[in-house]
Amino acid sequence: MNTQYGETDDSDDYEQTDEEIEEEITNCDDDFRVLDLFDRNRPQKVEIRNVDEEENGFRHPLVREICRLINLKHAWNPKLEGELRHLLRSLKPHEVCAVLRSQDDERSALNFFYWSDRQWRYRHGVEVYYAMLEVLSKTKLCQGSKRILRLMARRGIECRPEAFRYVMISYSRASKLRSAMRVLNLMQKVGCEPDLLICNTAIYVLVMANRLEKALRFLDRMQRVGISPDVVTFNCLIKGFCDVHRVDEALDLIEEMPFKGCYPDKISYYTVMTFLCKEKRIMEVRKVLEKMEKDGNLLPDQVTYHTLIHVLSKHGHGDEALIFLRESEEKGFRVDKVGYSAVVHSFCRDGRMSEGKEIVNEMFAKGCIPDVVTYSAVVDGFCRIGKVDQARKMLQVMYKHGCKPNTVSYTSLLNGLCRMGNSLEAREMLKSSEEEWWTPNAITFSVVMHGLRREGKLAEACDLVMEMIEKGFHPTTVEINLLIHALCREGKACDAKNFMEECQSKGCAVNVVNFTTVIHGFCREGDLEAALSLLDDMYLSNRHPDVVTYTTVIDALGKKGRLEEATELANKMLNKGLVPTPVTYRTVIHRYCENGRVEELVKLLEKMVLRQEFRTVYNQVIEKLCRFGNLEEAYKLLSKVLRTASKIDANTCHVLMESYLSKGLPLSSYKVACRMFKRNLIPDVSLCRKVSKSLISEGNSDKAEMLMLKFVERGLLSPQFQ
Repeated sequence: MNTQYGETDDSDDYEQTDEEIEEEITNCDDDFRVLDLFDRNRPQKVEIRNVDEEENGFRHPLVREICRLINLKHAWNPKLEGELRHLLRSLKPHEVCAVLRSQDDERSALNFFYWSDRQWRYRHGVEVYYAMLEVLSKTKLCQGSKRILRLMARRGIECRPEAFRYVMISYSRASKLRSAMRVLNLMQKVGCEPDLLICNTAIYVLVMANRLEKALRFLDRMQRVGISPDVVTFNCLIKGFCDVHRVDEALDLIEEMPFKGCYPDKISYYTVMTFLCKEKRIMEVRKVLEKMEKDGNLLPDQVTYHTLIHVLSKHGHGDEALIFLRESEEKGFRVDKVGYSAVVHSFCRDGRMSEGKEIVNEMFAKGCIPDVVTYSAVVDGFCRIGKVDQARKMLQVMYKHGCKPNTVSYTSLLNGLCRMGNSLEAREMLKSSEEEWWTPNAITFSVVMHGLRREGKLAEACDLVMEMIEKGFHPTTVEINLLIHALCREGKACDAKNFMEECQSKGCAVNVVNFTTVIHGFCREGDLEAALSLLDDMYLSNRHPDVVTYTTVIDALGKKGRLEEATELANKMLNKGLVPTPVTYRTVIHRYCENGRVEELVKLLEKMVLRQEFRTVYNQVIEKLCRFGNLEEAYKLLSKVLRTASKIDANTCHVLMESYLSKGLPLSSYKVACRMFKRNLIPDVSLCRKVSKSLISEGNSDKAEMLMLKFVERGLLSPQFQ
């Protein structure tokens, strides 16, 4: 029976667990074994793609029709599937590749690959597998890449190095850099000979994983087996050195490259200069420029200066960027409005409006008319320093010079108004956006919404969120939670609940944190029934409560003395596999000790410790009982603390001893000290002196003498003390 199109087949043909790959790694450098397969005498194959054939494939009518049918997957039915199946059998392999590469959503391409592979009287050509791997290499769908690679091995299809390279790239995009390196072990296992491209990919992955030393060892090993590195190899290592602030070694590597038969290119030098620009080491940047021209025979060009200007401006070094801009013009290189705008933005971001305006005037003088990006930077700069009126005038100047303000320009102005506490004015400007012929985006709505929230205008903020949703922009869960929290803080938990439910009904993402915030709001207001009702609603909405949710409700129930319900809820939390946090422990301990329910507390804590060990749990119980004056129960639990002789346990015993002294019970305090001595835990001398004096005043001189004698026996007090 065929799987419905659009669903990924999870049969054994495509599945392999990560544990199977785990077994293939034994130590840090096992990934290098694949290099031993390299045969330096064998001519290396070069992957050549027929571009003309590929372009014709994209234009083929069958390819277009199949792409159209794939886009109708949401309205799929047997008739459409039959039509697609009929067209599939007429396609050549390079046309199937064209279908895969033309998909906007790579998951659609993967689903089509699996679906077509299951069809009767059809089998993918070899190039189709490689095309699918190439498509997935541009995504984070590393599991799909791994399945296809395994499928190729099971079907006896030759796995060339580029197949493994595509899988490595996909893993690296998904930030699974360790798994990416394990692909080399798969190569070694199937006996696939590596090439330079996959070696470069491996070095890049190691650099991204901050494993520079291993990358250098990999380079040494590949050179020893006969794989000569190219400029891409060295550029990856140069980036690795710069990432760990070892720029001197990066420069040394550039100097060594010619002796290894590979000359550095401009990217080699740009990488180093970019790092130096971030660090504001301008003198060293100039030295690298001179080295690039003298040693590398590479003349600095317009791209070189534009790179320096943009990097310096981006990292807030506007003065240095301006110096290079002047130098670029002196050498005859034309700086476009993008370069000028970068410098203007750097100055305006730092509040240096006069310098920014001078650059803008200079642009006019040189015939380089500022664009909307330049003006928007100036508008944002005025708003940052609180000069909103100047920002408004700048919008008029933009119109005067034929430059229409865009969404970014108005968003900056609205943000400035909200910072000045004029969020209602910003709200009115947002309403008149259609009249001004500009279209607000999600950021624009968010800016005004946060302004209203900060000023306490929560009803207006909630209305704006609803308007935002109607315009097709959905607030994030964080933004929703900020409004919910503000409503609950003002004692409007019911309004917060209604707002959350309305957002949820309109398709907004509402998560467990949002529910927990509302539940906490009800608990603060003492409306436990509403909180418990909302807790039940979470299950209906498929938003399962987390440990924070349970802790919040348990605390509220304990505060009201409803400890039976609190115990039931805590057991329910543990049965669901949730791990209690330190806050959960502190909450449970405080509420049960407050109500004197020590026996129930101990039973509950024993279950919690099985789920998540907490070293000081009984220390906290004893100290909390002492605070509430329940010293008898605290003494009963002392054996659980004295199982280990640590400083924390000693402090807990000291708290109990001081509590007994404050109650006028020095004999009980003496017993605690004796139990400490039996566990080789030395009590505080000064505290024991107080106990001794209290014992003497009560007529227990023999006990007082015995207590101090224990210190003498251990050499902590001199015999003359007695």
